[in-house]
Amino acid sequence: MLFCILIGMLILSAFFSGSETGLMTLNRYRMKHLAQTGHGGATRAAAMLETPDKLIGLILLGNNLVNIIASSLATVIGIRLYGDFGVVVSTIALTIVVLIFSEVTPKTLSALYPERIAYPAAYIYKPLLRVFWPLVYLFNSAGRGVLWLLRVSPDDAASHSLSSEELRTVVTEAGAMIPRRHQQMLLSILDMENAAIEDIMVPRNEIVGIDISKPWPEILEQLVHNQHTRLPLYDGSIDEIRGIVHMRRMLALVSNNELDKEHLLSLARDPYFIPENTPLNQQLLNFQNQKRRIGFVVDEYGDIQGLATLEDILEEIVGEFTTDPLTRVKNVAMDGENSYLVDGTVAIRSLNRALGWRLPVDGPRTVNGLITEQTETIPEPGTRLKIGKYVFEIVETGANLVQTVRVRPPRRKRRSRAVDTDDG
Repeated sequence: MLFCILIGMLILSAFFSGSETGLMTLNRYRMKHLAQTGHGGATRAAAMLETPDKLIGLILLGNNLVNIIASSLATVIGIRLYGDFGVVVSTIALTIVVLIFSEVTPKTLSALYPERIAYPAAYIYKPLLRVFWPLVYLFNSAGRGVLWLLRVSPDDAASHSLSSEELRTVVTEAGAMIPRRHQQMLLSILDMENAAIEDIMVPRNEIVGIDISKPWPEILEQLVHNQHTRLPLYDGSIDEIRGIVHMRRMLALVSNNELDKEHLLSLARDPYFIPENTPLNQQLLNFQNQKRRIGFVVDEYGDIQGLATLEDILEEIVGEFTTDPLTRVKNVAMDGENSYLVDGTVAIRSLNRALGWRLPVDGPRTVNGLITEQTETIPEPGTRLKIGKYVFEIVETGANLVQTVRVRPPRRKRRSRAVDTDDG
């Protein structure tokens, strides 16, 4: 009879130990999701984990109670079987049994499969907490008193909210639960707070617009052969910006031969300016709030540095809208099997995104800036330098900058032949 009671106490001890580990190692976000879908065990577990001190108090009360009873029973059994020496035998035997069957095994099992243990246990703990609430309250109050003497407040405990870096780790380690392309999109959204609008803008010298100071036939010719939906209007210089005109608004006037400079300026919308250090995530909201799709990036002196569009920001999230890497960034061309001719004004971020390179982005933003920072001068054509694992050879310089450079990236390891259908 005593053996049966002892075995029952050991089973209860295993239950308390295992369920404690299971409840404390539950994925809180999955548990909340299941609770919202009406899962009974998850609902009860979430409710109890909102006040973990009560749950821990109940578990410790039950676990210590059954362990003490088991110890007393083992001692009685040992004395009956072996006399006074039975105390030593029962202590050693009970310690081994408790460690193996009531601690290590159930806790390991619960750590591996927390939901299978925790949710059924929640059904048991809910009524137990009501029955033993007076004792739990007494012990918790005593514990809080000790914490107060140590100047520790339970209210100061860290919440379960995740920082952006922790969330990045969760997305990265999600594995097959999140498709690889969706992972890349989520990580790109997190990266947006670390990038400014100047990282994605079209440089000033590459802005395509209409110079209204030119003769009307030249302006009309440019309008007819233009490939852009929206065009900036400026007077002599891009710094004298007059507005943005949508090509669709001019189609009828052009077809009826009724368009002139006055009509063109009247159709233009006032320009929208963006400070160069604006984070991408903030500018995405600004575009939405201002009902804009295009803006001019200005520095602290108000000088136009480039042009940014809503599409540029969206490409940071979903990737480029083309499948050929060499068409994703302008002024880059293949020059041999593992060599590229790159314009000095090309943004490093664009190269990394389009070609999968890992050039440093924490300093200069263009290839010219990266090279001149490394050499601390404008190198002569033919000069070679190595930045990380990338070899740069200066091809052409002029106008106080590196105009063209040949880049040789490190050779990639050969992979097994397989078809990547991720892009559909």
